[in-house]
Amino acid sequence: RPNPYQASLLQDSVRRYLQLPADQTVLILHAKVAQKSYGNEKRFFCPPPCVYLSGPGWKLKQEQIKARDLGEAGFRVCGYMGLDSMGSSLMETQKLSFEEQPDAKGFSCAKALYISDTDKRKHFRLVLKLFFSNGQEIGTFHSKLIKVISKPSQKKQSLKNTDLCISSGSKVSLFNRLRSQTVSTRYLSVEGGAFIASARQWAAFTLHLADERCARSEFPLREGYIRYGSVVQLVCTATGVTLPPLIIRKVMKQYAMLDVDEPISQLHKCAFQLQGSDRMYLCLSTDKVIQFQASPCPKEANRELLNDGSCWTIISTETVEYTFSESLACVREPVSPVPLIAALQLTGGGDVAMLEVQGEYFHAHLKVWFGDVEAETMYRSPKSLVCVVPDVSAFGSDWRWLRYPITVPLLLIRDDGLIYSSSFTFTYTPEQSCIPGQQVLSDVPQDSDKLLDSIHQEFTRTNFHLFMQT
Repeated sequence: RPNPYQASLLQDSVRRYLQLPADQTVLILHAKVAQKSYGNEKRFFCPPPCVYLSGPGWKLKQEQIKARDLGEAGFRVCGYMGLDSMGSSLMETQKLSFEEQPDAKGFSCAKALYISDTDKRKHFRLVLKLFFSNGQEIGTFHSKLIKVISKPSQKKQSLKNTDLCISSGSKVSLFNRLRSQTVSTRYLSVEGGAFIASARQWAAFTLHLADERCARSEFPLREGYIRYGSVVQLVCTATGVTLPPLIIRKVMKQYAMLDVDEPISQLHKCAFQLQGSDRMYLCLSTDKVIQFQASPCPKEANRELLNDGSCWTIISTETVEYTFSESLACVREPVSPVPLIAALQLTGGGDVAMLEVQGEYFHAHLKVWFGDVEAETMYRSPKSLVCVVPDVSAFGSDWRWLRYPITVPLLLIRDDGLIYSSSFTFTYTPEQSCIPGQQVLSDVPQDSDKLLDSIHQEFTRTNFHLFMQT
């Protein structure tokens, strides 16, 4: 354990971080399935895996490197992306060059990755290695699992094969290829608050299943798997921009099928009809997203003729986000593995409460912190840490007079001072008998020891609440 002086310095650093967080975030977006290549063909992953760098910590770190190296070439971020369990040769990976976007995020995508038929795996992960251009390694980051498929299923989908079905509330990407040409691929995206068709960047959309019996203004959401003929709504995960309610239709040979209600599968061709409209469909025209009016089929009333721009391919997507801050630490080692917290499990209560932190990429050099208070932490496995919940008195003298909940952020801190923030918070809640605004001194004798004992007993009966911030 660090000596008291080092511990005090670390606590001061954590307090400065909490006042002005300088996080560095690595966001990886990728498809949930990948189509295998056969022979000499190369079926590049579509949409291509994307990486976004965000947070004020990147600029701060780059300024530190620039000041130390006395040059501008050393602080640019670069990287490589490939498939896991591949050789170490850089020939097997794709180099990434990051460009700064108007929102100050760094962006890059790997357009030339594929999986060949010699790779017999059913699942794999992408591996991202990041460096500063002076050679300093930042870390290694992994995608979520990607399922390998041979080709889009043409059979009617069964809900028994849930791996390929798309559920309400999941994230999807939509892309369009004019005349099935790869070079003409356009992705549905959002820019400046408007929907666009982009040749390079794609957006992940949350696909919600709606209750079509209700008024459009209410639009309650439902659970379940998405079926053709359902009323859905697409919400951009990054901006919150939303399309109006749409009816999703199956596409066969450029016809929208009005009488199909089977579950939707990965890489299916589909169309989106505006609910309540006269055959109006979501359509792309060059880089714009417009409405297209389909033509009725004279021979079959259950079909409507579409143009190329109204036929979209749908695929489920995944997002994984790694956040860390090395602005206040002298970090010489890579930041990876970056721990990811998935859930919290509380046992016990009062002064014997234990908290299990569940997730991925944990190791023995991590400590759980409740705000600026370090907790006694035990490493159980790469997926589990267990810690003793600090008594509320650890948060300073002011605790003695509080009669309302105390909420603190949950952090993981490496033994060299590297901070990993999380979206979880921990709340100490006094029992309901402790009513906010109640006069403390009127009910308790003025003797200070008795007063402190009384309030301490209240907080040892404390209820705890765990929250994940959205």
